Amino acid sequence: MKKSSTILLQVVIVLIGIGALVLLLWEPQIEGRNAHATPFEIYFKDPFLACAYIASIPFFVALYQAFTLLGYVGQNKVFSQAAVNTLRTIKYCAMSLVGFVVAGEACLFIVQRGKDDIAGGVFMGLLMIFFFGVIAIAATMFERLLQNAVDIKSENDLTV
Repeated sequence: MKKSSTILLQVVIVLIGIGALVLLLWEPQIEGRNAHATPFEIYFKDPFLACAYIASIPFFVALYQAFTLLGYVGQNKVFSQAAVNTLRTIKYCAMSLVGFVVAGEACLFIVQRGKDDIAGGVFMGLLMIFFFGVIAIAATMFERLLQNAVDIKSENDLTV
């Protein structure tokens, strides 16, 4: 890959991270039920928001690892154990995000049972589960392929 392509993708990853961070900090203030709440009430008295912030940690870790992986691509170090470890971390982050979304969906069913229409929230959760599941599966496949390539490369280095 060209160096400019990897730099462009790294810039896109940084922009995604900045956008996600802005959304995490700005959206709770404009939410309908928080219209007249103080910042303390918004950010420290909402357990769902606390769970969303905790769940965002693996998301940002995965973004950082994707940024790092693109750095390895730009340096022609794709076939290294460090790249394999980066893909493994992305896989674990995606699986943990699936777990957080499943837990959020379970809480939605328990807390909102019969009180409100939750179809929109359930659908959004299912989309996120699908999205993060695809990422986890893709990272697993790339990790295996890359690990096989690294093993073959190390065997060839030993015979030379």
